[in-house]
Amino acid sequence: MPSLSQILQIDAPLLLLDAGSEWIQVGVLEAGGAARWATRREEAGTGVFACVEDLGVDIGSIGSFAFCEGPGSILGIRTAATAIRMWNVLLSRPTFAYQSLDLVAHALGRPGATVIADARRGLWHRLSLGSPLGRVPASELCGELVTPEGFRHWDPLPAGSITVPYDLASLFLLPSVAGADLFRQAPEPDAFLHQEPAYAKWTPQIHRAP
Repeated sequence: MPSLSQILQIDAPLLLLDAGSEWIQVGVLEAGGAARWATRREEAGTGVFACVEDLGVDIGSIGSFAFCEGPGSILGIRTAATAIRMWNVLLSRPTFAYQSLDLVAHALGRPGATVIADARRGLWHRLSLGSPLGRVPASELCGELVTPEGFRHWDPLPAGSITVPYDLASLFLLPSVAGADLFRQAPEPDAFLHQEPAYAKWTPQIHRAP
């Protein structure tokens, strides 16, 4: 899994899209470390493209793409992923995915901290530094609990939870983030799912009067 620094050495400029939170965040990151960011607080279908326009991005000049695959807003994440797939149809470029909670965990740099986000139906996404992303009921959450700012939650936050900023322009400047193996290759970008959805089979029957 490459780090941001490694991606920028080979495939800059990088266009990074994050629509996982209430704020759409889009950045253009250059090999020398320069970065330009735009943010919008609106529906992803307009916010992603508005940010790209705000930055004056020439998609043809972009060397690679990256996006947040989750956890976060599934609609926002899939909107960003769809945009990248569309741009790759015009010209295929390396595409990378990262996870929001993994990013926050490396920014904090505290192995004892657990980063959480609401997974609905009484479940929570959970990730600690050096551990994979999991999904557990609220009763299994304990210790130092941290949640990124701007991530929607339908259940009350667990007792003692603290909220930390989810500002990519600041987070990706941290050496602990820029040098971490946060990214994976994602040639077919889409939202992260813990498991593929299962659908019940329906057997057609001829209607009979009672």
